[in-house]
Amino acid sequence: MSTIVSTARSTTRGTTRSTRAELMRLRAWPAVWITLGAWLLLSLLFGYLFTYLSYTSGDPGFSDEGTTQAQQLARMMPDAVPHVFLQGMPMFGGALMMVLGALVAGNGYGWGTWKTLFSQGVRRTPALVGSVASLTLIVVGTLVVTFALDLAVSLLITASESQDVVMPSAGSVGEAFGAGFLVLQMWALLGFLLGTLARGPALSVGLGLVWALVVENLLRGVGQLLGWVENLTEVLPGTAAGSLVGSIVGVGGTDGTPGVVDTIPGDRAALTVAVYVVLAVLASIALVRRRDVT
Repeated sequence: MSTIVSTARSTTRGTTRSTRAELMRLRAWPAVWITLGAWLLLSLLFGYLFTYLSYTSGDPGFSDEGTTQAQQLARMMPDAVPHVFLQGMPMFGGALMMVLGALVAGNGYGWGTWKTLFSQGVRRTPALVGSVASLTLIVVGTLVVTFALDLAVSLLITASESQDVVMPSAGSVGEAFGAGFLVLQMWALLGFLLGTLARGPALSVGLGLVWALVVENLLRGVGQLLGWVENLTEVLPGTAAGSLVGSIVGVGGTDGTPGVVDTIPGDRAALTVAVYVVLAVLASIALVRRRDVT
């Protein structure tokens, strides 16, 4: 019994140290800030700027075609923030999180980090779990900053247009955060798995982007003609993420936001995304434990 307790304590200490070390590395890494900055910029552009320009000009742009000024203004109010917060995550946010995950894992091989650690006797599983935990903390931080930015912009627009402030309900905020976490975490961990498979950042980033932005969209298009392809797309990560977000924001209310679909029910989509999260972690651990890192 004492041996089991001692092993558990050792594993916990190793995981904690690995998490702290990885966070220090990622915090000082410009690629992390560039990736997160790109997501915040895309979220701001597609969530508010284009809609605001259409609203103020009276000429609906490509992102608000067929909507009235009243509808455009309503989309920019604080009570609509949870929906705006989610809309870009299935494709744009997911693709960037996949890039980040691939960079975190792949550069561990490219820089020789894993080789150095493991050759010095550091246990592989705690080290990898610590890396995954640090990536998870970045995902959570990204969600918090994104929501805060969206809310701040929305409040600014509300004040400039002399509208009453109606804050989103706690339930809608919690639902949006839960769905957003599942979606971004899934893509980040799938990128981490790709980086572990490829043992480098370049190939894993390329494969991840091609899959997220091209392959799944092509398969969904072909699925309208071939039944077996359509059945296959229902279990793909992009379809699950898009359906989860679509079940909350409503596909009809997104003006065709890329990646937001209603292919499968929301509860099934959430379960599928959660399964991908677990499988990505387990597969990454299995690969690191079994393979030679030299």
